[in-house]
Amino acid sequence: MTETATAPTPSPVRSFETTEPRARFADLVAAEWIKLWSLRSTHWAFLGGALAVIGFNVFTTYNDYSNWPGWSPQQKAEFMPNWAMLDTFTDAAVLCLMLTASAMGALTVVGEYSTGLIHTTFTAVPARRSVMAAKVLVVTLVTTALGLFAAGGSFWLTQAILSGRDTGLSLGDPGVVPALLASALVAPVAALVGMAVGALLRAGAATMGVSFAVLLLVPMAVSDDHYGTAVVDHLLPYSAWARLIQVVEKPAHFPWSQGGAWAVYAAWGLISAVITVVAVQRRDQ
Repeated sequence: MTETATAPTPSPVRSFETTEPRARFADLVAAEWIKLWSLRSTHWAFLGGALAVIGFNVFTTYNDYSNWPGWSPQQKAEFMPNWAMLDTFTDAAVLCLMLTASAMGALTVVGEYSTGLIHTTFTAVPARRSVMAAKVLVVTLVTTALGLFAAGGSFWLTQAILSGRDTGLSLGDPGVVPALLASALVAPVAALVGMAVGALLRAGAATMGVSFAVLLLVPMAVSDDHYGTAVVDHLLPYSAWARLIQVVEKPAHFPWSQGGAWAVYAAWGLISAVITVVAVQRRDQ
């Protein structure tokens, strides 16, 4: 008898699937940082906005310095410390800073939708909330730096001018540091508002219009003379800044605390950040 040889059964070939590692949050932050600073317009907006803010403050301070000899003793007595602090950061300056920061925040969202870059990003990184959270963090850091630079530069220059009349403030004076921080932090608050509106509307003109209305026009339309309008007024970022800039509290029909003003800052920033992160996930489903 002859034995029938059987061919050996080939062993199954194992296939190894190669998967791309998930992007870490630090990688997303780095990518958003590169995207933001690779735009030349970001550099010009940062520099131009800061110089405009400082310019407004220096111009107002120099006017007060020049007019000082003609003021009455009462006017000179009332100048310290509130008006000296208001020379450091004027209404025009804070409006300019809020406009600049809100525009920067809005364009980081709306600009990517208009070019389609956001869809490419979401294809590469499906974790959309993580992408938007990284964007929020980068914009917050950049605009905080913008606010600190503008507030610090304004304080140094304006108080150097006022020192010629012996009316300058120092960082050690009561209420000066909180007022400077409030002036600096209004920038990231405004930027986050711009991002939230941009995430909801996704249209450049509409986003700018709504952001400017919320941050600038509504505070001008309401006052604190009546209870109802005072409640609305005290809920706005600009009004919170106006309260925090007061080194000595001014008399008001409906006074409110600096703690309440800081709470307004925190609420606007936190809610705007959450809207920015959540709205993209909701609307793109």
